[in-house]
Amino acid sequence: MLPFTNMSADPEQEFFADGIAEDVITALSRYPSLFVIARNSSFTYKARAVDVKQIGREMGVCYVLEGSLRKAGNRLRVTAQLVEAETGRHVWAERYDRDLADIFAVQDEITEAVTIAIAPAIANAERQRALRKAPASLDAWAAYQRGLWHMGKANAEDYALAEGFFQKSIELDPNFSGGYRGLAFAQFLGASVFQLRSLPEAQASAEGLARRAIALDVSDAESRSILSQTLSYRGDNEGALVEADRALAISPNLAFAHGRKGVALVFSGRPKAGVTALRAGMRLDPYAADVPIRWIQVICGLYFCRDYEAAADEAKALIRSYPDIPNPYRWLAASLGALGRIDEAKEALTKAIAITPASFDMYVKNRVPWMRPEDHAHMLEGLRKAGWEG
Repeated sequence: MLPFTNMSADPEQEFFADGIAEDVITALSRYPSLFVIARNSSFTYKARAVDVKQIGREMGVCYVLEGSLRKAGNRLRVTAQLVEAETGRHVWAERYDRDLADIFAVQDEITEAVTIAIAPAIANAERQRALRKAPASLDAWAAYQRGLWHMGKANAEDYALAEGFFQKSIELDPNFSGGYRGLAFAQFLGASVFQLRSLPEAQASAEGLARRAIALDVSDAESRSILSQTLSYRGDNEGALVEADRALAISPNLAFAHGRKGVALVFSGRPKAGVTALRAGMRLDPYAADVPIRWIQVICGLYFCRDYEAAADEAKALIRSYPDIPNPYRWLAASLGALGRIDEAKEALTKAIAITPASFDMYVKNRVPWMRPEDHAHMLEGLRKAGWEG
């Protein structure tokens, strides 16, 4: 990240521009997936006109964040843009206009806004970079990104492909924690959503992979988030909350950690708080590979809160975006059943069973480990009103 340029007529605003840049560097360095150049190195470019391609070569970075500050009266305008160093292509840009009432509060607000926007923008750009490479030329990082891209497609075939890319990432670099956490993520979700393997097998394998990733890097917040997920899905929601909080202590704006905390809260009898955490994660990274899964969990939380109308609306929206995922049809049927909209509920129930009968059996005829008996009974109540006779 380059120092922000002070374009105001007030030379005293130089410290403010430097402060924003320093704070953004500190905040971005908390993201485990980002390699961030330290202030002492990046500030050597202060007041120098240097091409971003040259900066990329000299600093060994793929992206350059630059910006400017302009002050007029009591108003402040900060602009920031993220550039791909190799091509000079603009990845992201934004402008922030603020009243300069409390300079430090404004500095904190802009720092947070820039930081929250940058990490997802880089993640999306990295996946696109990985897609431009031939599979034979992938390194461990690019294979990991290809795996995430396939997971974002949210269907059984792409989940299986994602597992293959994560496995390749591990083979290319056995010391890269991303491959292990990605494979853990894909294995468990592949089992729980599309029944690509047995749930107990996937849970045990995913937890082992997550612990291996943490052993490679104890400060990897994403791996701790994956471990939180595996603990939650075997019914240890308190352990899951501990790991999610550890991840957030390392990286407070990590969307995935907020999502994992939300899951543990939803399935431990605190659905309202869980929905809040899940929505926070979705706002922080709206293009993450696991957004469809977080969306399902929001629906669960709304249903457990007995907000059936909202649960039904969210389920319909999710189905429009991801029609191959079976779970939202089940929650739609239960919500509509609870609302007394029986004809619609029966239609949703038919689809819930038809799309993946094994998924329906796993969640309905049986009870998955992460769902409390009372929550399972609550779901069955809605499904019976929808016409299920089990």
